[in-house]
Amino acid sequence: MKFKILKVKKNISFYKRYFKNFGLEDIFKKDNFKKRSINQMKVEYPYEPELDDLFLLHSYIIKFKRMTILEFGSGWSTLVMANAIRHNYKKYLNDVKNLRLNNAGEIHCLDNEKKWLNETKKNTTRYKKFINLHFSESYMDKFNGKICTSFKNLPNINPDFIYLDGPDQFNIKGNINSINLRQKDLMPMSCDILKIEHFLKPGTIIVVDGRASNSRFLKSNFQRKWKYTYNNINDQHIFFLDEKSLGKLNKNQLNFYFNK
Repeated sequence: MKFKILKVKKNISFYKRYFKNFGLEDIFKKDNFKKRSINQMKVEYPYEPELDDLFLLHSYIIKFKRMTILEFGSGWSTLVMANAIRHNYKKYLNDVKNLRLNNAGEIHCLDNEKKWLNETKKNTTRYKKFINLHFSESYMDKFNGKICTSFKNLPNINPDFIYLDGPDQFNIKGNINSINLRQKDLMPMSCDILKIEHFLKPGTIIVVDGRASNSRFLKSNFQRKWKYTYNNINDQHIFFLDEKSLGKLNKNQLNFYFNK
């Protein structure tokens, strides 16, 4: 399998041309780039679009023909990934009919903040056929004896692309040994992907937005053969499940993903 991480640092003219080509001109509305006043412990307004990151997410999904996305968090990324998944669904629908991809053409977005889910729903109405928004509370938890966090409920899917940019660490319920993340000296530490690791199929791609400590936690607890790379230009941690196929069906899926 030929997988190579993507890095980018372009000017705004490049991104305008690229996203316009996919019908995503709305990203560049002036209101989206107004400076927001942000409380240290709580984000009061949506962040402005980070064009480098959004371009990379869109490019991964298009280049490697991703068909089912699981997103932890919600926002501009949901809009951009939904656009990419719609593109792939329309282009490759006939190619995936016999690949046993139960949720082809779907992005499942999981958040512990109803406010941001509602904001995302408002901004993605034209993609509602492809987007599934899920609210779930997130709790302090343990994984292999290590303190971390997890969502109470997860979507019942097997994604081929996972984007980790949530949950909001200041809205985590409970305590473990009197430890909680509701103070700024600690950092996000999600274990949800570890819990579903053994369901994931070879060829799965995980992109983590920043969250260096959480990425290292995942890396040190994964039990399968993941190829890990840090994109220092865009502060993304990339994991690729680099294993032999599970059988004939998975081999056909891999051929679809990586053959031109």
